[in-house]
Amino acid sequence: MSGEPSEQELKAAYCWEADDRVPGRPAMTAFRRALRFRQSQWRETHGHPIGSQPIVPKPGGGGTVRPAGSRLPLAYARDSGATFVTANAGAAATARTSSIERHQSFDHQRLWAELLWSPTMALNLFGDLWADPAAADRAVHTWWPDVPGTVSAVRFAHSPGRLDLGFIGSLVDFDAAFELDLVGGASGAVAFDVRYHDRLQRAVPKPIRMWRYVEVFERSGVFKAEALAAVNATLLTITWLEHLLLLSMLQHPSGRWTWGRYVVVHPSGNSDFAEACAQYRELLVDPSTFASVTIEELLDSGALPAPSVAALRERYVLADARPAG
Repeated sequence: MSGEPSEQELKAAYCWEADDRVPGRPAMTAFRRALRFRQSQWRETHGHPIGSQPIVPKPGGGGTVRPAGSRLPLAYARDSGATFVTANAGAAATARTSSIERHQSFDHQRLWAELLWSPTMALNLFGDLWADPAAADRAVHTWWPDVPGTVSAVRFAHSPGRLDLGFIGSLVDFDAAFELDLVGGASGAVAFDVRYHDRLQRAVPKPIRMWRYVEVFERSGVFKAEALAAVNATLLTITWLEHLLLLSMLQHPSGRWTWGRYVVVHPSGNSDFAEACAQYRELLVDPSTFASVTIEELLDSGALPAPSVAALRERYVLADARPAG
Protein backbone atom coordinates (compact mmCIF):
# COMPACT_ATOMS: atom_id res chain seq x y z
CA MET A 1 0.00 0.00 0.00
CA SER A 2 1.42 3.35 -1.09
CA GLY A 3 2.03 5.69 1.81
CA GLU A 4 1.67 2.98 4.43
CA PRO A 5 2.66 4.35 7.85
CA SER A 6 5.71 2.76 9.43
CA GLU A 7 5.74 0.99 12.78
CA GLN A 8 7.59 3.97 14.20
CA GLU A 9 4.94 6.41 12.96
CA LEU A 10 2.14 4.23 14.27
CA LYS A 11 3.71 3.94 17.69
CA ALA A 12 4.37 7.67 17.86
CA ALA A 13 0.68 8.29 17.09
CA TYR A 14 -0.46 5.66 19.64
CA CYS A 15 -1.82 3.58 16.77
CA TRP A 16 0.24 0.40 16.99
CA GLU A 17 -2.45 -2.15 17.89
CA ALA A 18 -2.04 -5.92 17.80
CA ASP A 19 -5.70 -6.29 16.84
CA ASP A 20 -5.03 -4.65 13.46
CA ARG A 21 -3.01 -7.66 12.33
CA VAL A 22 -4.98 -10.07 10.13
CA PRO A 23 -3.07 -13.39 9.98
CA GLY A 24 -2.39 -14.52 6.43
CA ARG A 25 -3.81 -11.30 4.92
CA PRO A 26 -1.00 -8.71 4.89
CA ALA A 27 -2.95 -6.30 2.67
CA MET A 28 -5.76 -6.16 5.24
CA THR A 29 -3.26 -5.68 8.05
CA ALA A 30 -1.69 -2.74 6.23
CA PHE A 31 -5.10 -1.30 5.40
CA ARG A 32 -6.36 -1.48 8.98
CA ARG A 33 -3.20 0.15 10.31
CA ALA A 34 -3.46 2.93 7.74
CA LEU A 35 -7.10 3.59 8.67
CA ARG A 36 -6.25 3.84 12.35
CA PHE A 37 -3.42 6.25 11.54
CA ARG A 38 -5.82 8.25 9.37
CA GLN A 39 -8.25 8.69 12.25
CA SER A 40 -5.47 9.78 14.60
CA GLN A 41 -4.35 12.39 12.06
CA TRP A 42 -7.91 13.62 11.63
CA ARG A 43 -8.27 13.96 15.40
CA GLU A 44 -5.03 15.93 15.74
CA THR A 45 -5.77 18.15 12.73
CA HIS A 46 -9.06 19.19 14.32
CA GLY A 47 -7.54 19.75 17.76
CA HIS A 48 -9.41 16.98 19.56
CA PRO A 49 -7.84 15.36 22.64
CA ILE A 50 -6.60 11.81 22.57
CA GLY A 51 -8.69 9.00 24.04
CA SER A 52 -7.67 5.86 25.84
CA GLN A 53 -7.83 2.11 26.15
CA PRO A 54 -10.13 1.35 27.87
CA ILE A 55 -12.48 4.04 26.62
CA VAL A 56 -13.53 4.76 30.21
CA PRO A 57 -10.73 4.16 32.75
CA LYS A 58 -11.70 2.67 36.07
CA PRO A 59 -12.49 5.18 38.83
CA GLY A 60 -9.53 5.84 41.07
CA GLY A 61 -6.98 5.01 38.42
CA GLY A 62 -7.15 1.23 38.77
CA GLY A 63 -6.06 -1.01 35.92
CA THR A 64 -3.84 -0.33 32.94
CA VAL A 65 -4.70 2.73 30.89
CA ARG A 66 -2.87 3.79 27.75
CA PRO A 67 -3.42 6.47 25.08
CA ALA A 68 -5.31 5.44 21.94
CA GLY A 69 -4.78 7.71 18.97
CA SER A 70 -7.96 6.72 17.15
CA ARG A 71 -10.24 7.52 20.09
CA LEU A 72 -11.65 10.54 21.86
CA PRO A 73 -12.22 10.83 25.62
CA LEU A 74 -15.82 9.75 26.13
CA ALA A 75 -16.99 12.77 28.13
CA TYR A 76 -15.45 15.13 25.58
CA ALA A 77 -16.95 13.16 22.69
CA ARG A 78 -20.43 13.29 24.17
CA ASP A 79 -20.25 16.96 25.08
CA SER A 80 -18.77 18.09 21.77
CA GLY A 81 -20.23 15.57 19.31
CA ALA A 82 -16.82 15.77 17.65
CA THR A 83 -16.93 12.37 15.97
CA PHE A 84 -19.89 13.46 13.84
CA VAL A 85 -18.80 15.46 10.81
CA THR A 86 -22.12 17.28 10.23
CA ALA A 87 -24.74 18.79 12.49
CA ASN A 88 -27.34 16.44 11.01
CA ALA A 89 -25.23 13.38 11.78
CA GLY A 90 -24.88 14.55 15.37
CA ALA A 91 -28.62 15.18 15.61
CA ALA A 92 -29.32 11.72 14.20
CA ALA A 93 -26.98 10.17 16.78
CA THR A 94 -28.69 12.05 19.60
CA ALA A 95 -32.12 10.98 18.36
CA ARG A 96 -31.09 7.34 17.97
CA THR A 97 -29.43 7.09 21.38
CA SER A 98 -32.48 8.71 22.96
CA SER A 99 -34.77 5.90 21.77
CA ILE A 100 -34.66 2.18 22.45
CA GLU A 101 -35.65 -0.60 20.08
CA ARG A 102 -36.74 -3.83 21.75
CA HIS A 103 -33.81 -6.14 22.58
CA GLN A 104 -31.28 -3.77 21.01
CA SER A 105 -27.57 -4.21 21.70
CA PHE A 106 -25.91 -0.84 21.34
CA ASP A 107 -22.34 0.19 22.20
CA HIS A 108 -22.83 3.81 23.23
CA GLN A 109 -19.20 4.27 24.22
CA ARG A 110 -17.80 3.30 20.83
CA LEU A 111 -20.51 5.23 18.99
CA TRP A 112 -19.22 8.49 20.48
CA ALA A 113 -15.56 7.85 21.21
CA GLU A 114 -14.20 5.25 18.75
CA LEU A 115 -13.27 7.02 15.52
CA LEU A 116 -13.05 3.73 13.60
CA TRP A 117 -16.53 2.56 14.61
CA SER A 118 -18.60 1.62 11.54
CA PRO A 119 -22.05 2.42 13.04
CA THR A 120 -20.74 5.96 13.61
CA MET A 121 -19.68 6.13 9.97
CA ALA A 122 -23.22 5.10 8.97
CA LEU A 123 -24.56 8.11 10.84
CA ASN A 124 -21.98 10.35 9.21
CA LEU A 125 -22.73 9.01 5.73
CA PHE A 126 -26.50 9.24 5.98
CA GLY A 127 -27.15 11.88 8.65
CA ASP A 128 -28.06 14.57 6.11
CA LEU A 129 -30.50 12.15 4.47
CA TRP A 130 -32.08 11.30 7.84
CA ALA A 131 -32.82 14.99 8.27
CA ASP A 132 -34.36 15.37 4.80
CA PRO A 133 -36.41 12.44 3.44
CA ALA A 134 -36.77 14.17 0.06
CA ALA A 135 -32.96 14.30 -0.23
CA ALA A 136 -32.83 10.67 0.89
CA ASP A 137 -35.25 9.76 -1.88
CA ARG A 138 -33.14 11.56 -4.48
CA ALA A 139 -29.99 9.88 -3.19
CA VAL A 140 -31.42 6.36 -3.24
CA HIS A 141 -32.71 6.79 -6.78
CA THR A 142 -29.37 8.21 -7.86
CA TRP A 143 -27.58 5.17 -6.47
CA TRP A 144 -30.16 2.62 -7.65
CA PRO A 145 -32.64 3.97 -10.23
CA ASP A 146 -34.67 0.74 -10.09
CA VAL A 147 -35.69 1.27 -6.44
CA PRO A 148 -39.49 1.68 -6.36
CA GLY A 149 -41.55 4.09 -4.30
CA THR A 150 -40.49 7.04 -2.17
CA VAL A 151 -38.18 7.20 0.86
CA SER A 152 -40.23 8.14 3.91
CA ALA A 153 -37.69 7.75 6.73
CA VAL A 154 -34.10 6.76 7.54
CA ARG A 155 -33.36 4.65 10.62
CA PHE A 156 -30.08 3.66 12.26
CA ALA A 157 -29.08 0.51 14.17
CA HIS A 158 -32.48 -0.80 13.19
CA SER A 159 -34.23 -4.16 13.15
CA PRO A 160 -37.91 -4.74 12.40
CA GLY A 161 -37.92 -7.30 15.21
CA ARG A 162 -35.00 -8.66 17.23
CA LEU A 163 -35.50 -12.21 18.60
CA ASP A 164 -38.77 -12.30 16.66
CA LEU A 165 -39.26 -15.53 14.71
CA GLY A 166 -41.62 -13.69 12.42
CA PHE A 167 -38.31 -12.43 11.04
CA ILE A 168 -35.22 -14.58 11.77
CA GLY A 169 -35.30 -14.61 15.58
CA SER A 170 -31.81 -13.17 16.05
CA LEU A 171 -30.27 -9.94 17.35
CA VAL A 172 -28.98 -8.99 13.89
CA ASP A 173 -29.79 -5.46 12.75
CA PHE A 174 -28.99 -3.00 9.97
CA ASP A 175 -26.59 -0.08 10.40
CA ALA A 176 -29.07 2.02 8.42
CA ALA A 177 -32.41 1.37 6.78
CA PHE A 178 -34.25 3.58 4.30
CA GLU A 179 -37.99 2.98 4.52
CA LEU A 180 -39.97 3.16 1.27
CA ASP A 181 -43.61 4.00 0.68
CA LEU A 182 -44.84 1.94 -2.28
CA VAL A 183 -47.92 2.14 -4.46
CA GLY A 184 -50.98 0.60 -2.81
CA GLY A 185 -49.88 1.26 0.75
CA ALA A 186 -47.16 -1.40 0.91
CA SER A 187 -43.65 -0.76 2.26
CA GLY A 188 -40.15 -1.46 1.07
CA ALA A 189 -36.64 -1.06 2.46
CA VAL A 190 -33.07 -0.44 1.42
CA ALA A 191 -31.04 -1.84 4.32
CA PHE A 192 -27.34 -1.12 4.80
CA ASP A 193 -24.44 -2.93 6.42
CA VAL A 194 -21.68 -0.33 6.74
CA ARG A 195 -18.08 -1.48 7.13
CA TYR A 196 -14.87 0.51 7.55
CA HIS A 197 -11.97 -0.86 9.59
CA ASP A 198 -13.75 -4.21 9.98
CA ARG A 199 -12.25 -7.53 8.94
CA LEU A 200 -14.01 -10.75 8.05
CA GLN A 201 -14.24 -13.33 10.81
CA ARG A 202 -15.83 -16.75 10.84
CA ALA A 203 -19.15 -16.85 12.66
CA VAL A 204 -21.31 -19.81 13.65
CA PRO A 205 -25.11 -19.38 13.53
CA LYS A 206 -27.02 -20.35 16.67
CA PRO A 207 -28.06 -24.00 16.16
CA ILE A 208 -31.36 -23.34 17.94
CA ARG A 209 -32.38 -20.93 15.17
CA MET A 210 -30.85 -22.73 12.20
CA TRP A 211 -34.21 -24.18 11.19
CA ARG A 212 -35.58 -20.66 10.77
CA TYR A 213 -32.57 -19.46 8.79
CA VAL A 214 -32.93 -22.42 6.42
CA GLU A 215 -36.65 -21.79 6.09
CA VAL A 216 -36.16 -18.17 5.02
CA PHE A 217 -33.25 -19.22 2.81
CA GLU A 218 -35.33 -21.80 0.95
CA ARG A 219 -38.51 -19.73 0.66
CA SER A 220 -36.62 -16.78 -0.80
CA GLY A 221 -35.65 -18.57 -3.99
CA VAL A 222 -32.66 -16.28 -4.46
CA PHE A 223 -29.84 -18.72 -3.60
CA LYS A 224 -28.03 -21.41 -5.57
CA ALA A 225 -28.21 -24.96 -4.21
CA GLU A 226 -24.61 -24.88 -2.98
CA ALA A 227 -25.01 -21.58 -1.14
CA LEU A 228 -25.96 -22.97 2.27
CA ALA A 229 -22.69 -24.82 2.69
CA ALA A 230 -20.78 -21.74 1.52
CA VAL A 231 -22.37 -19.37 4.05
CA ASN A 232 -22.97 -21.55 7.10
CA ALA A 233 -20.22 -21.12 9.73
CA THR A 234 -17.90 -19.33 7.30
CA LEU A 235 -16.54 -15.83 6.70
CA LEU A 236 -19.80 -15.07 4.87
CA THR A 237 -22.15 -15.91 7.74
CA ILE A 238 -22.86 -12.40 9.03
CA THR A 239 -23.54 -11.11 5.51
CA TRP A 240 -25.91 -14.03 5.01
CA LEU A 241 -27.78 -13.45 8.27
CA GLU A 242 -28.27 -9.76 7.57
CA HIS A 243 -29.46 -10.56 4.06
CA LEU A 244 -31.83 -13.15 5.56
CA LEU A 245 -33.25 -10.47 7.86
CA LEU A 246 -34.15 -8.41 4.79
CA LEU A 247 -35.57 -11.48 3.04
CA SER A 248 -37.64 -12.37 6.11
CA MET A 249 -39.27 -8.94 5.89
CA LEU A 250 -40.42 -9.82 2.37
CA GLN A 251 -41.86 -13.09 3.70
CA HIS A 252 -43.49 -11.62 6.80
CA PRO A 253 -47.08 -12.80 7.46
CA SER A 254 -48.26 -9.19 7.67
CA GLY A 255 -47.48 -8.67 3.98
CA ARG A 256 -46.19 -5.22 4.88
CA TRP A 257 -42.99 -5.33 2.83
CA THR A 258 -43.13 -6.17 -0.86
CA TRP A 259 -39.72 -4.95 -2.03
CA GLY A 260 -36.29 -4.83 -0.44
CA ARG A 261 -32.57 -4.68 -1.01
CA TYR A 262 -29.67 -5.36 1.35
CA VAL A 263 -26.52 -3.31 0.59
CA VAL A 264 -22.99 -3.71 1.95
CA VAL A 265 -20.99 -0.45 2.04
CA HIS A 266 -17.21 -0.64 2.41
CA PRO A 267 -14.06 1.30 1.48
CA SER A 268 -12.55 0.34 -1.86
CA GLY A 269 -9.36 -0.67 -0.04
CA ASN A 270 -11.08 -3.13 2.28
CA SER A 271 -10.21 -6.27 0.33
CA ASP A 272 -11.94 -8.54 2.85
CA PHE A 273 -15.36 -7.10 2.14
CA ALA A 274 -14.75 -6.45 -1.56
CA GLU A 275 -13.89 -10.12 -2.04
CA ALA A 276 -16.65 -11.36 0.26
CA CYS A 277 -19.30 -9.39 -1.63
CA ALA A 278 -18.07 -10.78 -4.93
CA GLN A 279 -18.13 -14.33 -3.53
CA TYR A 280 -21.56 -13.85 -2.00
CA ARG A 281 -23.02 -12.48 -5.23
CA GLU A 282 -21.88 -15.64 -7.01
CA LEU A 283 -24.10 -17.70 -4.67
CA LEU A 284 -27.27 -15.94 -5.85
CA VAL A 285 -29.53 -16.95 -8.71
CA ASP A 286 -31.45 -13.69 -8.23
CA PRO A 287 -29.17 -10.81 -7.14
CA SER A 288 -31.93 -8.17 -7.05
CA THR A 289 -32.12 -8.14 -3.23
CA PHE A 290 -28.35 -7.79 -2.73
CA ALA A 291 -25.87 -5.07 -3.68
CA SER A 292 -22.52 -3.69 -2.61
CA VAL A 293 -21.04 -0.25 -3.07
CA THR A 294 -17.87 1.48 -1.98
CA ILE A 295 -17.80 4.55 0.21
CA GLU A 296 -15.95 6.32 -2.58
CA GLU A 297 -18.74 5.53 -5.06
CA LEU A 298 -21.36 6.99 -2.72
CA LEU A 299 -19.30 10.16 -2.30
CA ASP A 300 -18.61 10.46 -6.03
CA SER A 301 -22.29 10.14 -6.96
CA GLY A 302 -23.27 13.76 -6.31
CA ALA A 303 -26.17 12.58 -4.16
CA LEU A 304 -24.85 14.04 -0.90
CA PRO A 305 -24.31 17.74 -0.03
CA ALA A 306 -20.90 18.97 -1.22
CA PRO A 307 -19.75 20.24 2.21
CA SER A 308 -20.63 16.89 3.78
CA VAL A 309 -18.80 15.01 1.03
CA ALA A 310 -15.67 17.09 1.67
CA ALA A 311 -15.87 16.38 5.40
CA LEU A 312 -16.45 12.67 4.81
CA ARG A 313 -13.51 12.42 2.41
CA GLU A 314 -11.23 14.15 4.89
CA ARG A 315 -12.38 11.89 7.67
CA TYR A 316 -12.65 8.48 6.01
CA VAL A 317 -11.05 8.21 2.56
CA LEU A 318 -7.54 6.84 2.76
CA ALA A 319 -6.06 8.35 -0.43
CA ASP A 320 -3.53 11.05 0.39
CA ALA A 321 -3.87 10.12 4.04
CA ARG A 322 -0.51 11.60 4.98
CA PRO A 323 0.83 15.06 4.16
CA ALA A 324 3.62 15.21 1.60
CA GLY A 325 7.17 15.49 2.78
